[in-house]
Amino acid sequence: MHPDPKFRWEDRAAMRDFVTEIGFGTLFAATPDGPRAAHVPVIFVAEDRIGFHVSRGNGIARHLDGATALFSAHGPDAYVSPDWYGLEDQVPTWNYLAVELEGRVAKMDRDALLDQIDRLSAEHEARLAPKPIWTRAKMHPGTLDKMLGAITGYTLEIQAWRGTRKLGQNKSDAARLAAADGLDASGKRAMAHLMRHLPL
Repeated sequence: MHPDPKFRWEDRAAMRDFVTEIGFGTLFAATPDGPRAAHVPVIFVAEDRIGFHVSRGNGIARHLDGATALFSAHGPDAYVSPDWYGLEDQVPTWNYLAVELEGRVAKMDRDALLDQIDRLSAEHEARLAPKPIWTRAKMHPGTLDKMLGAITGYTLEIQAWRGTRKLGQNKSDAARLAAADGLDASGKRAMAHLMRHLPL
């Protein structure tokens, strides 16, 4: 994560909400075949534990059980032109939000995998209202069993939380807001909003 303490994000509840809202990220692990990454949907299955699943054919899958891994979720990001600050001798930068969760991975049994899939779909189906909520009850049992045979579920017990909110906190309010205006004009409205309303 970014080394500047001005950008450090330490509010675990806010980071947890951020990961829940994003619901997707990249899992990294060292393997005998070299470093590997998997792009996975995640859900909190306990206060300090995320659940996820990967295709059994994914090269990382056979190395995860018992491994230490790093999950990273990214939010809005944007290139920031130095011209926007209205100050001399500035350089380009990139603003972003990110959370890293590091911990021990354990393989799930079938029941836990079903629960993880149910939680994940319920979380995201609820956001699609007024669409009727999809559940696995709509599937034929044989089809579900075949699909479960193609994936493996895991949990990551979080041992370290690291967050970065790089939103121009190292600039004066006037310079930061001027850069937010530049981002807004270039279509990066989510980042502009965050820079105007720095999260607590």
